[in-house]
Amino acid sequence: MFRWFENRLDPFPEAEPAQPPKGFFAFCYHFTKGSEKYLIMVAILMALVAITEVWLFGFLGSIVDWLSEQDRANFLANEWIKLTAMSAVVLIGLPTLVWFQSLLMHQTLLGNYPMRIRWLVHRYLLKQSMSYYQDEFPGRVATKLMQTALSVRQVVVSFIEVVNYIGVYFLAMFVLIATADWRLILPLAGWIVIYALLLYVFVPRLGKISQEQADARSIMTGRIVDSYTNIQTVKLFSHGARETSFARDGMDDFLLTVHKQMRLVTLLYGLLYVINCLLLFASAALAIGLWLNEAVSLGAVAVVVGLVLRLFGMSQMVMWQLTQLFEAIGTVQDGIGSIAVSRTVEDKPDALPLQVSKGGIEFDDVNFHYGKASGVMDGLKLNIKPGEKVGIVGRSGAGKSTLVNLLLRFYDVQSGRILIDGQNIADVQQDTLRAHIGMVTQDTSLLHRSVRDNIMYGRPDASEDELLYAARRAHADEFIADLSDHKGRTGYDAHVGERGVKLSGGQRQRIAIARVMLKDAPILILDEATSALDSEVETAIQENLYNLMEGKTVIAIAHRLSTIAAMDRLVIMDQGRVIEQGTHEQLITQDGLYAKLWRRQSGGFLAEDVS
Repeated sequence: MFRWFENRLDPFPEAEPAQPPKGFFAFCYHFTKGSEKYLIMVAILMALVAITEVWLFGFLGSIVDWLSEQDRANFLANEWIKLTAMSAVVLIGLPTLVWFQSLLMHQTLLGNYPMRIRWLVHRYLLKQSMSYYQDEFPGRVATKLMQTALSVRQVVVSFIEVVNYIGVYFLAMFVLIATADWRLILPLAGWIVIYALLLYVFVPRLGKISQEQADARSIMTGRIVDSYTNIQTVKLFSHGARETSFARDGMDDFLLTVHKQMRLVTLLYGLLYVINCLLLFASAALAIGLWLNEAVSLGAVAVVVGLVLRLFGMSQMVMWQLTQLFEAIGTVQDGIGSIAVSRTVEDKPDALPLQVSKGGIEFDDVNFHYGKASGVMDGLKLNIKPGEKVGIVGRSGAGKSTLVNLLLRFYDVQSGRILIDGQNIADVQQDTLRAHIGMVTQDTSLLHRSVRDNIMYGRPDASEDELLYAARRAHADEFIADLSDHKGRTGYDAHVGERGVKLSGGQRQRIAIARVMLKDAPILILDEATSALDSEVETAIQENLYNLMEGKTVIAIAHRLSTIAAMDRLVIMDQGRVIEQGTHEQLITQDGLYAKLWRRQSGGFLAEDVS
């Protein structure tokens, strides 16, 4: 039974997630699509339960009147039909309604509904542009995702409970009391006016503080995660105390919002209890007075007092629900700012898969400026022939990394075109573009998974033999066999830690090289690919890298010029433009910037200052 209800709502819809709208109600509705019918069913069941519960209080009044007016000997004979019907409602009808409502709420909605939101938001954020992640803490993004999913659920469910259940309950209560005597509703009407005034004064303030609290919580979490992510740097500079202070500042800011919230909550609950006691006193006194004047029956007094006592608990529940509702509203509004962000790099609606037959690359009058006033790329023109091995040389800031980022389409050019085999990369699907490019970077980051998972990331459908062959070619098998983790996993099953922290820089680099070797893409980018390796290992891997380059178009960036001097062509960049190109020998003969860089190398690395 439980599983049947749990399977009613798919937590992982396959539809491609679209950008969420930035309006609050539109945002909540966007993530409610697919769940509407179950929410409507829950709302209807809640309304039926509320009406039934109020009706029970009315029936309680009838029982009191019967007991006070009828003879014990004839009571059951006179009222057995009504008592039997009420027994059926109490023993069968109401429990059935509550069970069904509970199954829909707890099995169908409360787990699956926020998971749908997490799933859709995560998939949307995975395709966010690189610039998005350069402006955000990873921990902050993850916190926003988790908080917002739960808060959207809280907003929708609380809204149904408060507006539907409470609204129906209050309306039914008014009608029931008014049927006894209209004067009995006067204390309740006065109470509702004061209660609404309390909500008007306190709830928006609580909502505002809750929004501040949500932001402070995400900042606090982001600071803590940042310390853990960069724990090696923290320990290297002996800044444990500094990180503690940094985290405490975030915790203090968060605690300030908590204290402000709790002060309002204390005032609110204190005042609420005062008006509840006044309502109980006024309702009971008025009902007894009307009974003494024979205006109402004894049963009516019992109904009024019973409903007011029920209202004691309900009013606090409503206030709590509204407080949580506005807290959730604040969290959702805060999350919208991080989630409902348009992608700066989007596939066109009619984008086709990239088809690479040869691997020729052309930068055609490319201009790009990262949003700055002056250009980083200024009319770049570069043609790389299919299968050509090109080394990119230039001082820091010359535009080498930008060239690679634009080729991978992490950013879109301001003007001009980048072509691969004559296809404008702005017109093709991003995933297929990057699937045809293999890249080894200087700053190698591994996934917090097994060695096998990290290497197979290059080609998940590769066989075990292909995996082992790639590891051997990268000379990674030499150390993988000796690896183990804290759970006793060894070799290729050992986990490498976050960002590969459990491995040395050279070991991480060799796994990264194995990953790219396994991918075997027709275009290869090497960005200081062997910089983290010692000379002996570099020499051994270099031969395999040359084998890997066979038949591929290669772009290699290196500060150590000796590693790329044997390329087919060297391209020297400065201020986003190509200023020299040719073979190593040709460029030395020209005695231009490259020749100066070659002469000024210190220990084989490119000097930054050649002025």
